[in-house]
Amino acid sequence: MTLELIGWLGAFLLATCGLPQAWKTWRTKKCDDLSWGFLMFWFWGEVFTLTYIILDNLKIGNLQPPLYFNYGLNISILFYLIYAKLIYGNKKGVDQLATPNKEQLT
Repeated sequence: MTLELIGWLGAFLLATCGLPQAWKTWRTKKCDDLSWGFLMFWFWGEVFTLTYIILDNLKIGNLQPPLYFNYGLNISILFYLIYAKLIYGNKKGVDQLATPNKEQLT
């Protein structure tokens, strides 16, 4: 029981660590500080690792729900961040729209 609780706690923390970035991106509509390299390495790392875990679990007849939760939520967050990167690109974010630049002041 303790081991499973530790697994769920770790899975929850890792699965939700991308939420602050997703929230910030959603709120500001700005994601130019996220590099494509970072997003692609993170995304494919999650996909390949989840695939490995599922295939290995099927082979040995074991299920690890905390890992499925972790990787499933991370992949979902990444889908949003990749979507946001494609949609918002290098557009000005909400916080930049209200701030005039030097050219607007002259």
